[in-house]
Amino acid sequence: MVETGHFALVLAFTLALVQSVLPLIGARTGNERMMVVGGPVAVTGFALTAVSFVALTIAYVQSDFSVLNVWQNSHSLKPLLYKITGTWGNHEGSMLLWVLILTLFGALVAVFGNNLPASLRANVLAVQGWIGAAFLLFILVTSNPFTRLTPAPIEGRDLNPILQDIGLAIHPPLLYLGYVGFSVCFSFAVAALMDGRIDAAWARWVRPWTLAAWMFLTGGVAMGSYWAYYELGWGGFWFWDPVENASILPWLSGTALLHSAIVMEKRAALKIWTLLLAILTFSLSLLGTFLVRSGVLTSVHAFATDPTRGVFILAILMIFIGGSLALFAWRASTLAAGGLFHPVSREGALVLNNLFLTTAAATVLIGTLYPLMVEAVAGEKISVGAPFFNMTFAPLMVPLLAVVPLGPLLAWKRGDLYAVAQRLVFAFGGALAAIMMTLFFIDGTSVLAAFGVGLAFWLIFGTLTDIALKSGVGSASLAVALRRFAGLPRSVYGTSFAHTGLGLTTLGIVAVGSLETEKIVTMRPGETLEISGYTLRYDGIYPLTGPNYTEDRGRFVYFDSSGNVLGEIVSSKRFYTARQMPTTEAGIATRGFSQIYVSLGDSTPDGAIVVRAWWKPLVTLIWIGAFVMMTGGAVSLFDRRLRVGAPSRRKHPIPDGANPSAP
Repeated sequence: MVETGHFALVLAFTLALVQSVLPLIGARTGNERMMVVGGPVAVTGFALTAVSFVALTIAYVQSDFSVLNVWQNSHSLKPLLYKITGTWGNHEGSMLLWVLILTLFGALVAVFGNNLPASLRANVLAVQGWIGAAFLLFILVTSNPFTRLTPAPIEGRDLNPILQDIGLAIHPPLLYLGYVGFSVCFSFAVAALMDGRIDAAWARWVRPWTLAAWMFLTGGVAMGSYWAYYELGWGGFWFWDPVENASILPWLSGTALLHSAIVMEKRAALKIWTLLLAILTFSLSLLGTFLVRSGVLTSVHAFATDPTRGVFILAILMIFIGGSLALFAWRASTLAAGGLFHPVSREGALVLNNLFLTTAAATVLIGTLYPLMVEAVAGEKISVGAPFFNMTFAPLMVPLLAVVPLGPLLAWKRGDLYAVAQRLVFAFGGALAAIMMTLFFIDGTSVLAAFGVGLAFWLIFGTLTDIALKSGVGSASLAVALRRFAGLPRSVYGTSFAHTGLGLTTLGIVAVGSLETEKIVTMRPGETLEISGYTLRYDGIYPLTGPNYTEDRGRFVYFDSSGNVLGEIVSSKRFYTARQMPTTEAGIATRGFSQIYVSLGDSTPDGAIVVRAWWKPLVTLIWIGAFVMMTGGAVSLFDRRLRVGAPSRRKHPIPDGANPSAP
């Protein structure tokens, strides 16, 4: 099975070369037979890559230590779930998953792209073939997951203990679906530049792919944040780690691309800018791949430290980013710029959205790459940490969030800002009430926290206002308003979900960033700790033996202010014997949308233990908001208007001679 997987990978590379050449030649010469080759080749390439991935997964499940990759990253006593997820818990396996998802998207374009113009479809599949061939060659030359060991070891070295978690089953696949999903947008952009033609129909074709990639990347970033939050025991949800930054960069530019494509589809404006964003978004995804696998970074997220692999990926990066930008520079001047609009309009609001998002992305990119450039040029090691990003990123996000409720209420081409402000008076009143309640009842000394809470509620109430106005609330009877509400396009609901989710995430970040409580104490069995109205009693350490680790569990019982027992919190320290590595498992108790978070530190000679405890108000809203944003993306994807060339069917045929436009 292992040799079958390797052979399938070689065949997939061969087909990727065919896919990258024949459809392109067909599109240039007008040969329809050559153009249609791309479709079945893309589907077959995906099938072969899937066979290769299944072969590697079987080797992991069966603990086949004759495979070098399995020996380095697995153990016979590891639970089955972690044997499966361990397939992509390493450099070679994660790259195979990356390519599997890439070929999947190529196959989806082939299957669902029949309504595209033949030349555009052929060019898109050819560009996907270029990307696939490059990364398949990278795997076969530098990162072969099927390399054999002779003789085969009896036992494996085990997976990195930090990765032995359910988060590995969710985070990388979601993240890669987002990263690689933007490759389709990139391919559409390059194909349009090769054809020298771009119009509103192009934006209509590319927007569902952008929306799907954005939705998955949102989930991937959020899941990575939550995984780091509960697994590392440090109490935070975002560290501004360079690899974390690499995941947020394409999300920021992808969000800008999504909004820019809307302007292009509706008003045929921002054509050149949308093309550039499509190229830059996937380029940032490739940059993230390079940072994780090049060895230039030392991070808990990094997979590889081999410079040879880094040079290979850097070459891929230069070819695709440099080549696409060169093509853009050559062809952009030949494209029509698009329609004009007044600054105060929905287009203007979306342009402002793009301005802040791309500036924020540029800020994060500079802060991430600057230490690497200084080290490469001057040989000095410097660090750019959270203070820099908090001081530069947050001020850019505040005005962006402030204008979000305005955009959907402004008219296309030319809007009335005063009329929109009047419609949002209740939303503004609700936000002001939230500020006052925060100052008077929660924390009267934190003006910034109160302002942040007000901004979050401004987003939420502004979204509700938009839905209410579109439904006719206040201008029509309740029955009519309900019918209008039920008949709103799904994309309107999707936008509302996404903006509401953004408001919830903002509220969670502001609350936990400004109002959390932390205590660090040394505790002995029977002693208690007071934190934010709760009492934690430490009951002692209890040993436990897992399948491939030993564990010391600290048990805490927590009470409310009246002395009623509410439950227990278990925080532990594990030691994985094969890897000889310790990990910390945080204990978390959720109370409403808030959490009590407990992490164990070092033991003292007299039997006590250092305990770090946090009260994190509304912290779960950070990830609930991300889930709501994903839901908005999914709802929008089901909007019939995003299905290109799929008009609604009439329930009854039109009689001969009848006027189809008559009511």
